[in-house]
Amino acid sequence: MKTKTASWFTLFLAMMLAVAGCEGHQNSTKTSTEQKTAQQTNTGPGENRQTTGKQIAVKLADVTDGDTIKIYNNGKEETVRYLLVDTPESKKPNMCVQPYAKAAYYRNKQLVSSGKLTIEFDHGAKRDKYGRLLAYVFVNGKSVQEKLLKEGYARVAYVYEPPYQYLDTFKKAEQRAKNEKRRVWSQPGYATDRGFNGCEKGSSASDSNASGGESRSSNGSSSFQNCTELRKKYPNGVPRSNPAYRSYMDGDKDGYACEPYK
Repeated sequence: MKTKTASWFTLFLAMMLAVAGCEGHQNSTKTSTEQKTAQQTNTGPGENRQTTGKQIAVKLADVTDGDTIKIYNNGKEETVRYLLVDTPESKKPNMCVQPYAKAAYYRNKQLVSSGKLTIEFDHGAKRDKYGRLLAYVFVNGKSVQEKLLKEGYARVAYVYEPPYQYLDTFKKAEQRAKNEKRRVWSQPGYATDRGFNGCEKGSSASDSNASGGESRSSNGSSSFQNCTELRKKYPNGVPRSNPAYRSYMDGDKDGYACEPYK
């Protein structure tokens, strides 16, 4: 009798274990499926994507100016206009080259060329009226916008659809540059809520290209339109005393233009 009872108990225990194992497998499969679905929801830079905090890896195609670049994304070239910042103009049609515009262009180029490039969207519109992507830009996980603001190359601007996740951070970076009177904040009245006032000395509306080669000044000495061209002749840059020195090539305003990147 004891043997028969023990057999029934063993059979009952085996059945209970089998049921528990089946339920565990189903829950595990469901959890795995839910995780996979969540990951798929956050992948890709789709136009209707509403989530934030997801950085998308892209490749640099070109640098347009201090606040605009071109990227390759999934084999397609796109223009990215930096969200919430504005730098002086250097290539706008029928407009002169503004002070610090070329310096902002070169600093931006240095930053975005220095590591892994990613972009991130916010909750609002993904494109502006020109069809350009509106995004935050990062290099090795660090904000390019914040860096430009902190170093005084840019101002906070175009706050159209708040709240923005990085707006407070950007305002703090801008305020630091203001307090230290760095670059665009070094001249009273130059950077305003509406933009930047004034033209670079010797600039005209037709002189609006931040790139170019060597030219000759009126006294016959050589001048260069950018550091790339200048370094072909002066690999280590030039001091203020050199006729080829130009203030817009002296990004850190230390009296030495186009020195090698530190």
